[in-house]
Amino acid sequence: MAKQEDLFKNVISHAKEYGYIFASSEIYDGLSAVYDYGQNGAELKNNIKEYWWRSMTQLHQNIVGLDAAILMHPTTWKASGHVDAFNDPLIDNKDSKKRYRADVLVEDHAEKLLQKAEKEIAKAKKRFGDDFDEEMYKETNPRVKRYLGERKEILERLAKSLTNEDLADVKALIEELEIADPETGSRNWTEVRQFNLMFGTKLGASAESATQLYLRPETAQGIFVNFLNVQKTGRMKIPFGIAQIGKAFRNEIVARQFIFRMREFEQMEMQFFVRPGEELEWYEKWKETRLKWHKSLGLGEENYRLHDHEKLAHYANAAADIEFDFPFGFKELEGIHSRTDFDLKAHEEFSGKKLRFYDPELKENYVPYVIETSIGLDRMFLSVLSATLKEEELEDGNTRTVLKLPAVLAPTKAAILPLVKKDGLPEMAQKIVDELKWDFKVQYDEKDAIGRRYRRQDAVGTPLCITVDHESLEDNSVTVRFRDSMEQKRVPITELESIIRKETDFKTWMKDFAE
Repeated sequence: MAKQEDLFKNVISHAKEYGYIFASSEIYDGLSAVYDYGQNGAELKNNIKEYWWRSMTQLHQNIVGLDAAILMHPTTWKASGHVDAFNDPLIDNKDSKKRYRADVLVEDHAEKLLQKAEKEIAKAKKRFGDDFDEEMYKETNPRVKRYLGERKEILERLAKSLTNEDLADVKALIEELEIADPETGSRNWTEVRQFNLMFGTKLGASAESATQLYLRPETAQGIFVNFLNVQKTGRMKIPFGIAQIGKAFRNEIVARQFIFRMREFEQMEMQFFVRPGEELEWYEKWKETRLKWHKSLGLGEENYRLHDHEKLAHYANAAADIEFDFPFGFKELEGIHSRTDFDLKAHEEFSGKKLRFYDPELKENYVPYVIETSIGLDRMFLSVLSATLKEEELEDGNTRTVLKLPAVLAPTKAAILPLVKKDGLPEMAQKIVDELKWDFKVQYDEKDAIGRRYRRQDAVGTPLCITVDHESLEDNSVTVRFRDSMEQKRVPITELESIIRKETDFKTWMKDFAE
């Protein structure tokens, strides 16, 4: 645990030092759980967006994009259920005065039981080798069986209590499990109460006539209210999807863990409209498709797991999370939900407008069912950053800090480095920059010795360094250094474009994972 905490501190420190993330309004001591993306962070964030957007709208002929407004008619949020039901269960510790989400406290306790079971399983796997049957071990080992059984009972009880809005039982569960304040160890808890997460605002010239609005807490509703607009103008046929990237706002009870949980954040969502009765088949397909997309970035298959929901939202008949192993444990990265026809029917009822599709094959009108894939862009950013920050010991005994970002996402694709700041090398290097900048984000760097420049580019995550030396003036060749392997290769300048493209191109990264 201490090692993980140290890693997380290193990630946060590295993010600031190398221009990825800054505290918002830092000169005024910042604003809680609000962050700014620096010069490299903005590039990485945009590259993640593009990787997701292209994989959705370019590789799927039946998915199109949308950019809906942040402000929406207030009835939208009544229809969606957010006004009445968009709450989190809040609990305070009387001694520490700290506030927590009650469900997260219980889920974290359950996660510790799973970790204990996995530790026992890992030891047995090491002991028995190839003959080890993990499923049988789970069923027969008393200790593992107890850990997993207790975890299942806890999560089922929590789900039932939350579904029934039995907040007293949520507190009773916390007390029975002897869950303590993570920071102080105190078990002196208040009652559990609901807390609405929406930010309110006003629209109008005067306070008396202003309309009460909300900053959207999710981006999905902008897709649902535009369902017919997109379907008709795009001549879309079921099944089809609408994708969107946009800001959302939640007045989180406990906005901690850096950019994992913020009050202003960005979502990448796709709502996929299907025939009623076919939703669960599509739900399974999208679970598989989205997991393959994540794995295409090469962050390690062991860092992902699928978690089926015990408690379903009021609109869903199936739900699962793709969880990622962050420095603070496995947490939700993306949600895949079968939302049924709840949203379109609700907007039909509240708006008085029909939101239906005429299916020429079935010769009938119906309200489509919806499969949602929703990923937090900021969480995706954090997963990439935390999984790729490495401290490596080199053969000469030295160490280097390297950010092994997937090259397709790296802010700068190549750094162009003149060996020295004289003899015409800077001019030649600049000429290479001027040629490559039309196709790639490249950077010129001449400050410090070449070794230090390599280390700086390693730390910022640049996949390739291109060094111009005195031989380059004679034979028009340069040295290309690869970040991950530190291999160096002499190549003609004319081959640089194809080398960079091969390392960083969208097709290179996605072709083995696309359907």
